[in-house]
Amino acid sequence: MKRILIAGTASGVGKTTITLAIEAALRRRGMVVQPFKCGPDYLDTTHHSAICGRTCRNLDTIMLSASENRISLERASLGANIVIAEGMMGLFDGFSGGSDHGSSAEIAKMLDLPVLLVVDASSCSRSIAATLLGFSTFDKGVSVVGVLLNRVSSESHFQMLSEAIHGTADIPILGWIPKNSAWAISERHLGLHDANEQAWTEAKVDSLAEFAEKHLDLDMLVKLASVAEIADTSPEPEPSALLAPIVRIGVAHDEAFSFYYEDNFDLLRDYGAEIVEFNPLHDTHLPENIDALYLGGGYPELHAKSLSENRDLLGAVQRFCRAGLPVYAECGGMMFLANTIVTDGVSYPMAGVLPLSIEMSDRLVKFGYVKVRFNRNCILGPVETEATGHSFHYSKIQPDAETGRSYSLQYLRSGRMEEEGYST
Repeated sequence: MKRILIAGTASGVGKTTITLAIEAALRRRGMVVQPFKCGPDYLDTTHHSAICGRTCRNLDTIMLSASENRISLERASLGANIVIAEGMMGLFDGFSGGSDHGSSAEIAKMLDLPVLLVVDASSCSRSIAATLLGFSTFDKGVSVVGVLLNRVSSESHFQMLSEAIHGTADIPILGWIPKNSAWAISERHLGLHDANEQAWTEAKVDSLAEFAEKHLDLDMLVKLASVAEIADTSPEPEPSALLAPIVRIGVAHDEAFSFYYEDNFDLLRDYGAEIVEFNPLHDTHLPENIDALYLGGGYPELHAKSLSENRDLLGAVQRFCRAGLPVYAECGGMMFLANTIVTDGVSYPMAGVLPLSIEMSDRLVKFGYVKVRFNRNCILGPVETEATGHSFHYSKIQPDAETGRSYSLQYLRSGRMEEEGYST
């Protein structure tokens, strides 16, 4: 099986769109493509999943150990012909300026992934060679095997860039993409619009594949991708999982709630859970005979009016919670359990399970990796359990009453401490 990581010299160079085009073209050629995304990204993954027809997974060296990243890669890649991993930010950008920890480069070295580098060439000529020379020699453990030039002004501009690269950096050019290309994915405050909104119709995917075939040397890309044997790293299932599920877990999944890591669902299934999806925007009741609820993140603020008007479902959620059954809600899911969501000056009533009001902000409020330590027994585990997570919020919590909190949270970069884990 082939493997390659597509990285950029910085954020915003176009690597997501280019990666999607490559995936579409390779799949149209009959290859089974397994997508991955570096870092804690929920949105790019939805596009990769839609294009590839296989669930995109996350690789992350802050939240996961080296062995856990390898297991995720090997397990998800079974049956695939090629792994395409999209990097995050710039290739060497990570947790700090003094090391590669948390970067795409660290993942490339850890998993032996050759790197195809995407460069925004719109405002340079011979300087492109200096950029590539630096990226290809900065860390000898990272193998930059090719470059894609994006936003090239003209054929003559490309010829100038090509002359500079071949004369100095000697890195294969796998193609160039004209400036002002029609292909782009719109963005909002948490990142790209998700795949549900993009509507990847068959015609659009075909057009994206044709775009890649026209501008990129896909044969060379496949040739440069490394070859690796895949080991079956699936864990031994619990005996009960061989018979029937132990529990049924209702999972909110629609346009408002879509931020999940598929590996979490894999782990739940391994230990005997059945995942039962429901749609809080349109369903009027919870799935039958469920034992727990998992409400993930998303964009409830964009659908606050519809969620608020679905009083039948809100009532069902209230009754489920008051019955003492386990509910875990994070990010947008927690907002759904609050008294209200306030957005654009309008207050929308929600489930009223947690005595909180959530107010949307026009700027990033909390961001970064965090260490979590449980101060008491809770649904996620016993007291003194430690975990690592990631915070990315455009909302503020306004407590309407005192609420129990289950854990202490420390932001890894700033060291700031907070109490979270609102529990009832």
